Amino acid sequence: MIALVMILPLVLGLASLITRSRFVNRVSLVGTAAVLLAAGVAEWLGIDWALLPGWLGLYFHFDGIGLYFFIIMALVFAGVAVYSLSYFREHRLTAGQESVYVVQILFFVEAMSGVILATHLALMWVFVEATTLSSALLIYFEKRKASLEATWKYVYICSIGIALAFVGIILLSIGSEKIGSLFFSDLYQHAAEINPFWLRVSFAFLFVGLGTKIGIAPIHAWLPDAHSEAPSPVSALLSGTLLNSAFLGLLRVQEILVRADQETFSNFILILTGFLSLLISSVFILRVRNYKRMLAYSSIENMGIMFIGVGLGPIGIFAAMLHALAHSLSKTSLFLTSGNILHHYKTKKIDEVRGMLEKDPVTGWIWIVSALSIFGIPPFPIFISKFFIVKAFWMNGEPWLALLFFLFIVIVTFGMGRAVFNMTFGDASSSNEGSAHLSLSAYLPQVAFLLVLLLVGIGMPHQVFDMINNAAGFFSSGSVHNVISMVR
Repeated sequence: MIALVMILPLVLGLASLITRSRFVNRVSLVGTAAVLLAAGVAEWLGIDWALLPGWLGLYFHFDGIGLYFFIIMALVFAGVAVYSLSYFREHRLTAGQESVYVVQILFFVEAMSGVILATHLALMWVFVEATTLSSALLIYFEKRKASLEATWKYVYICSIGIALAFVGIILLSIGSEKIGSLFFSDLYQHAAEINPFWLRVSFAFLFVGLGTKIGIAPIHAWLPDAHSEAPSPVSALLSGTLLNSAFLGLLRVQEILVRADQETFSNFILILTGFLSLLISSVFILRVRNYKRMLAYSSIENMGIMFIGVGLGPIGIFAAMLHALAHSLSKTSLFLTSGNILHHYKTKKIDEVRGMLEKDPVTGWIWIVSALSIFGIPPFPIFISKFFIVKAFWMNGEPWLALLFFLFIVIVTFGMGRAVFNMTFGDASSSNEGSAHLSLSAYLPQVAFLLVLLLVGIGMPHQVFDMINNAAGFFSSGSVHNVISMVR
């Protein structure tokens, strides 16, 4: 299974680049997405395809939390692959341009798969760096001056972050000299033998390094520019999968501190930066004039919510895992729909988009419902995750933090909701004219994601509940299964 996941994107990406055929491009893109999703579901169901060489299994592995984030990535990538067919058509890309797009996006997905499945800390670092190099080319794909500036800012800031993460790995190696291994299983098993001083210092460096990729405040400066200037399908991948991949890497490091009884230190940092991210996003989202930048600041907010959840213990951890799924699908739907809006209005300025329901009713309603989903309006699952984070504040004896949490959430919802509804309603006659004709692939992924979110929010299937519970059970900081049984 893992051999297929790790090799197929490389093979089909190179095939697309060599042949430069529209047919091969589409088969490579959609086919890879289908196979990765099928592989994740098969692993979830316990189906073994017996394609795993022994040496590959040593360095890549599906554990509970890795499988969960891999399935999220595969779902988002499948939607992006289908939407990309519309992107090819509306932007009139040549076969050669399509080939470049496909090989870059497949290499990007390959790198994220490596981050998610890596069993070795240094190997995970290599793939995190690979995500920077491969995604930078995608951000610059449309070759505009603004996208070039965003790409350089992204590469510069993330490269510094990754360098700091490498320093963190070196410091952890010093502290775990007696263990003599950087495999996560060895670090977890012998976490108590790691020197606490070096462990804390190494976590600080790894936190800054991986936090830069996650886009958490105050090391988030690249994110609004990159997300707003990248093609809409790429923005969806960046927000829906890249942030999750780096977040998972940080969670694996966090578990080392949990097993070494140092989680008080790391939990404080997680909660502090989580609230700082809520503060930054709430301030900027009230002033932003670009709807793709608005979505980028919303990503910063939601990653902050996930940080807070992880720092609050068992209930918060479950909430963070559920929030990861809900945010990825909701935000992917919003970013893909922003591509439709850009096609119709030829602008990213919020004030120049009016009457979306009149110009393209399907896009208008998807935009509204996707926004309601990211706000956490019942019955969407973000309501559940936020509810349990608030409950975790009360159980931890910190109700005043719940009030602060509510305040930031209300500000973000007001700022984003005002923009969404102003764009959707009104008279479209004064807006820029654009073709109202879009293919089915420009709507289908968003509708599918919203239906999945409604299914999870209204009546969470026990298989989905068990998968989220298994992901949350990755942490040894308490009995997640007992505490979260009330979700059912």
